[in-house]
Amino acid sequence: MKTNVRQALRARPTPGLGRLWVGEEESTLINEVLRSQELNRFYKTGEAMADRLEAELRGMVEVNHALAVSSGTGALECALGALGVGPGDEVLVPAWSWVACFTAIVRMGAKPVLVEVDDSLCFDPSEIAAKSTPRTKAAIVVHFQGAPARMDVIMSEAERHKIKVIEDCAQSPGAFFKGRRVGALGHINTWSFQHQKTITSGEGGAVLTDDPALFERAVRMHDLGQYRPAFALQRAPEFPSFCGGQYRMGELAAAVALAQLRKLDRIRAHCRDLQRVFFLELGEIPGIRPRTIHDPEGDSGIELYLFLEGGLDAAVLREALEARNVNTVPMTGTYCHYRKDYCARGLAHHPAASPFRDIEMPSRGYRAEDFPRTEALVSNMLSLPFGVSYTQEDAVYMARCVRNALAEALCKTY
Repeated sequence: MKTNVRQALRARPTPGLGRLWVGEEESTLINEVLRSQELNRFYKTGEAMADRLEAELRGMVEVNHALAVSSGTGALECALGALGVGPGDEVLVPAWSWVACFTAIVRMGAKPVLVEVDDSLCFDPSEIAAKSTPRTKAAIVVHFQGAPARMDVIMSEAERHKIKVIEDCAQSPGAFFKGRRVGALGHINTWSFQHQKTITSGEGGAVLTDDPALFERAVRMHDLGQYRPAFALQRAPEFPSFCGGQYRMGELAAAVALAQLRKLDRIRAHCRDLQRVFFLELGEIPGIRPRTIHDPEGDSGIELYLFLEGGLDAAVLREALEARNVNTVPMTGTYCHYRKDYCARGLAHHPAASPFRDIEMPSRGYRAEDFPRTEALVSNMLSLPFGVSYTQEDAVYMARCVRNALAEALCKTY
């Protein structure tokens, strides 16, 4: 049996979650769009697929407003723009997060201020008091790889320091925190439907908020400064037009995203079940500590993070697992902004200048030694992805491999 599972894992693609569940539902909605011959939501004679996607997002997340956009990065830029973030402002962002969280701030002309993550690999709430200044306008709180951040403490601290919160739910759609879905807890929040996300339309994203003024601003940010009649039912226009960007979602992408959205809870349930089986099989092992999940019932279960202790070397353990055909993800530097070239040199481009001509942005702690807690966590960590193509048998096999690989690593370490 082990041999069969091992061979199956060897042949399995790197998990991409939703993309592996693309099927008849997506085809049906795509064909509906193609038959209409109307591929742009603003030139539809009937209800647009993007309208349907937004309506189902509003219902699922329980927010008043949702806006479909072309990417998760575009969603972040629309959210920052809606908050009025610009030159002279500072935005708190986890030192351990995807590159778009940093670059979206820079593109708005503002300054990213990196903050530590806690044992969940999410935004550490204590950093709001530690890093806020009179210039701090917002914080981007990333729910990292399926796990919710401590939104109750974060929102309380943000209110105390008079800053706005953007929930970045790109890696955790479907997650909950204390009974509410992520994306409903901040002032304005973003999702992503990029290829590797839990659900996908290839590229795509969404902005969600309960604030009608922020919604209108985000709409204008995504559509060349305009506010078209399609959105008038949600809010009568209040703000003037301006020279905005273009982040509109096409109807084909909206069709795929809508079909995938309807599968989200099934995907989440499957991945959570795999993690439950994995940890039951693994048991408690000295030297390995799973990351903290602030709301275990709210976790999406899409990826495992194991912190190694007692002198164990993650590289040695990863090598032993790869030899058993167990996928691992070497994470060191993938998400560390302070290890990126743009931070190491203290340089980044400003939207008023050519992106091919760097201008200096004075650094405010863009070195590894400025983030000792984050560095200690991520420098010796193991990541194991789960996906919808995995079975419970795979989860059992992976747990046994971790135990055996750990025994080998201990021998090599000592």
